[in-house]
Amino acid sequence: MKLVLATKNSGKVVEFRRLLEELGAKDLEVVGLDQFPEIGDIEETGKTFEENALLKARTICKLTGLPALADDSGICVDALDGAPGLYSARYSGKGDFANNEKLLHELRDVPDEKRGAYFICVAAY
Repeated sequence: MKLVLATKNSGKVVEFRRLLEELGAKDLEVVGLDQFPEIGDIEETGKTFEENALLKARTICKLTGLPALADDSGICVDALDGAPGLYSARYSGKGDFANNEKLLHELRDVPDEKRGAYFICVAAY
């Protein structure tokens, strides 16, 4: 059986292969979106992590005819009322390093003891 992991991140594909193999799914072939170059980026238009994960999984399944596993994740900072949350990956519009820089800038006047945060990851099959 083949499973499409809805990502172009080869490291994530390797991690999922290893995880699923450890769980005993040795007959499962995990492939990433690099195997489907005709599929472009899927716009995350959901209003929740769950909606975005489902949107990606359903879209990839429909386009490939194969089962798909997708995720959406982000960091939610208490002092920023849960931001960047759903918009973590595109918080600055300039990539991971710039996202971190913007987050630290937003927290510049927040004392360490008030910098609570949590990470959310939702997967959909």
